[in-house]
Amino acid sequence: MATRKKKSVNLSVKRGEKLPASKGAGLTAKGRAKYNRATGSKLKAPQPGGGKRKKSYCARSAGQMKMHNVNCSKTPKKRICAARRRWKC
Repeated sequence: MATRKKKSVNLSVKRGEKLPASKGAGLTAKGRAKYNRATGSKLKAPQPGGGKRKKSYCARSAGQMKMHNVNCSKTPKKRICAARRRWKC
């Protein structure tokens, strides 16, 4: 049985598909729509107000920061730091 390979999607700040790190990083509605069309997934908008998705994202992103040795107080311009600020982690 062959495994199905996910398509890679090129998202660009210039085309308005993702936000620059200075504006909080993350995908825009246009970027989410493009990614969903290309991969068949169902990405949703961020949930900074609270809930299960916020809790899950904050836990996953904390693991990414630990894995890559990122300290947001020293390097606040990193995309992961901007995204965590946007999600209010």
